[in-house]
Amino acid sequence: MEIVVSGIRPTGNLHLGNYFGALSNFLKMQQSHRCFFFIADYHSLTTHPTPADLHGNVKQVLVEYLASGIDPEKATLYIQSDLPETAELYLLLNMNAYMGELERVTTFKEKARSQPENINAGLLTYPSLMAADIIIHKAQKVPVGKDQEQHLELTRTFARRFNRMYNHDFFPEPTAYNFGEDLVKIPGLDGSGKMGKSEGEGNAIFLADDPKVIRKKVMRAVTDTGPTTPNQPMTEGVANLFSLMRIMSKPDTVDHFLTEYNGCTIRYGDLKKQLAEDIVNFTAPIRERIQELAADEKYLSQVVKTGAEKAHESAGKTISEVREIIGFRKF
Repeated sequence: MEIVVSGIRPTGNLHLGNYFGALSNFLKMQQSHRCFFFIADYHSLTTHPTPADLHGNVKQVLVEYLASGIDPEKATLYIQSDLPETAELYLLLNMNAYMGELERVTTFKEKARSQPENINAGLLTYPSLMAADIIIHKAQKVPVGKDQEQHLELTRTFARRFNRMYNHDFFPEPTAYNFGEDLVKIPGLDGSGKMGKSEGEGNAIFLADDPKVIRKKVMRAVTDTGPTTPNQPMTEGVANLFSLMRIMSKPDTVDHFLTEYNGCTIRYGDLKKQLAEDIVNFTAPIRERIQELAADEKYLSQVVKTGAEKAHESAGKTISEVREIIGFRKF
């Protein structure tokens, strides 16, 4: 059974793009792989969150993971900072990571340009921490987006370097888990690109959004003045709404509005109202589950405790063997 590792930074609520994208595949993977899913609170420190924000955001991601269907009985779900072995391996990997290779990472260069007042060491060594997250469990597969592929390649580099330096075939070289056609891309509401937190609150429908917020966001979605000739090509904003409708609505609903569009009789307000209600109906059970879980501190505490214990079992074995290989000995 292949080992899969993936983490998410606690920087905000999960949205429909997360749910139908990587998260829906995590739900499948936990049935057939040995999965480690963690909340990357160490990683979030590069942006200097306040203590209250950090704890609240960690809890929110934990609750939304569980509400979406991540099963702590099937997968290991834990908080990154509950696993001190990760921090130790991060330190050890940094001893053999070179400034030049870290400074060449595209995301580091971009962030250094956009936030020159906050070029901290954690930002520079972000790939080392990501590598520690992955190889602490000796993972073979890692679900990553395009922006993380270079980090994964560095993880492979660090694994090879460790094996070569200490003459042990110890760490496997993890490869990207490519969802391919299984990865559904959810468009945003702003008329371009994909749904995402970084694009602004109005661009994304969050799993925890209440019905009033969902309706308001959808009604503000970008459209145009309407088609003037039959079967006119759609502008990007309109095409995005139809893409969302194909995922959220019944086929006959989609066909109805397509017929109206192609016949130049469509009223975008009617389409948006229908789409908003379909999204409200879809997210209602998830939102209710989020509210139930958020109030059940005892259950959340047990999930986190069990996850930490299962993660320790894997990571403790790895770090013990790493110490032996490097040459640390007890007197």
